[in-house]
Amino acid sequence: MVNFETQSKENSIQLSHAETDALLAVVSEQLNLNTFNRDDQKILKQMIESMGDSRGMVRLSFAEALGKVGKPVTPLLMEAVANHPNPVVRRASTKTLTLIADPIAIPTLLDALLNDEDTVVKASSVGALAKIGEAAVPALLKILASSEYPESAKGYAVWALGFIGVQAKEYLYREINSDSPEVRAAVVGAIAKIAEEHNEAEAFQVLINALSDPSAIVRCEAAAALGSLAYQVAIPNLVELLDHSDCETRKAAALALMKIGDGVALEPLQTALTQEPEAGVQAVMQLAISQIQKQLEEDAWE
Repeated sequence: MVNFETQSKENSIQLSHAETDALLAVVSEQLNLNTFNRDDQKILKQMIESMGDSRGMVRLSFAEALGKVGKPVTPLLMEAVANHPNPVVRRASTKTLTLIADPIAIPTLLDALLNDEDTVVKASSVGALAKIGEAAVPALLKILASSEYPESAKGYAVWALGFIGVQAKEYLYREINSDSPEVRAAVVGAIAKIAEEHNEAEAFQVLINALSDPSAIVRCEAAAALGSLAYQVAIPNLVELLDHSDCETRKAAALALMKIGDGVALEPLQTALTQEPEAGVQAVMQLAISQIQKQLEEDAWE
């Protein structure tokens, strides 16, 4: 039996491997028997400290055990994420918060995403935010709307919104009208996932509407999404973009039509190619034409 009295009053100590294994065995048995005391701060702190063990499977076992403890351990995990000097413990603590998905951890996870020096802690923090779901959406959108945060943080936020997907749709449908192009582009990406997973008519319509957004990044994101979804209804809207004044928009439209692969886009693409002034866009249009022709030939042999 581990002698927990050897721990200092203020902080947990790092146990030997043998002591750590003994602690894990005791905790696991108590959790299985439903006799574990979830209010025992000393043991909970030692479990968190033991997530700094050099053995990966031991760290995982403690994380899973703490996940079973649930919300009572959230404040201690938040403290570890915010202040523990060992990045291994901070990483494991953010991953454990992913298992618990307690909304009270959102501010701590957000701070770790924006300010922790360890990239794994950042990634694990955004994973926990994504798992929390709808409650984390306002914080994620705030990152996207601000000019203060780095592009890496915005990329994480975009990923999290896409992961949350349908849980966040109330926010997403509202924020498609945000003043921030970055927010609108991220919303388009998240709504594309809703369209893919739930075949929701409103989601597809938002994507089509986004093709006429005043921002090029939003138009291109919408075109890419509709192409990946192979949404044939959007072909006329994408064809219109082949004449857009912005070259990146024309390129995105051609790529989307290529992915959809419908022969009805061939003639508009060929016409647009004859009028296209940019060599880079010409190359994309030529590729789209050849790929659609190839697909039509393969279909004819089936």
